[in-house]
Amino acid sequence: MDSARQNHGPETMIAPLAVAVWCALFSTQVAAQGKSVDAGYPDKPVRFLVGQSPGGATDVVARAVSQKMTENIGQSVVVDNRTGASGSIAATMVAKATPDGYNILIVSSSFSINPSLYTNLPFDPLKDFSAITLIAEAPFLLVVHPSMPAKSVGELIATAKAKPDTLSFGSGGVGSSGQMAGELFKFLAGVKLIHVPYKGAGPALIDVIGGQINMTFGSVISSLGHVRSGKLKALGVTSAKRARSMPELPTIAEAGVKGYATTTWYGALAPANTRPAVVEKLNAHIKKALSAPEVGEHMAKDGAEPVGNTPAQFREFLGTEIGKWRDLVKHAGVRVE
Repeated sequence: MDSARQNHGPETMIAPLAVAVWCALFSTQVAAQGKSVDAGYPDKPVRFLVGQSPGGATDVVARAVSQKMTENIGQSVVVDNRTGASGSIAATMVAKATPDGYNILIVSSSFSINPSLYTNLPFDPLKDFSAITLIAEAPFLLVVHPSMPAKSVGELIATAKAKPDTLSFGSGGVGSSGQMAGELFKFLAGVKLIHVPYKGAGPALIDVIGGQINMTFGSVISSLGHVRSGKLKALGVTSAKRARSMPELPTIAEAGVKGYATTTWYGALAPANTRPAVVEKLNAHIKKALSAPEVGEHMAKDGAEPVGNTPAQFREFLGTEIGKWRDLVKHAGVRVE
């Protein structure tokens, strides 16, 4: 009994109590250090990694934001183009980078399509990244050759149903966002069209103008001039809302294809486990850059419209996009050779 009392005496409580106090002090110190580190972020140049070539749409968006951020935060924000493997080289570099907020991946909508096309990607598009924000969206225009009798999306669908597998649509290649826009149209409208892949969206557009193919889902910036000159006829816009550049043109959903909505979009991602405070700072810096009139005007020249949402909203958006394209790729049987 005496031994038991000794084992449970006051002095035996000192060690556990000391450990608890030490842990609390240590946790407070670590939290304070984390806050002080975050408060000084960024204290060196930030790198935007882009998996596409200089001059492309993703690069243009990245540079527009980086230039304004450089002015706003007093640190250089540089764009580093690491092309190859459909953007996977840049994505892998960021996925494996130290999660300190200094290596940021700028992606386009192909980032959400690639997981359905390539089974051996060296990263997980959701688990290996922290979402920062959706930077911008750019709709496609459904354009046809002027000789096409269809004057609306509804009439185009009627023609396609009357003559299945005769009308053709071109895209920038197998698995491209342009093809996915067409495959989504086929699926939701219940029509059969022939897909003609090109080495780039530009050649596809040229062949619609020349009458070699019937239609394409072209970017606003590349298509709008030809529509206004009469070389192409626009039937609808692919976004959920009408485009500011052509407010008179209905969305494809408005024109009768319920649930249809797709865009080329651009977003920012950090490595997984980047501290929430750093992600929030990046989010705020990017949104501030997007709010500058000159940035919006610059993007508008390429048919894009600034967005700037929360990290949680962008992560939900990305998950929805990945799921949508996974189901569609499986349904359409799209395969990259």
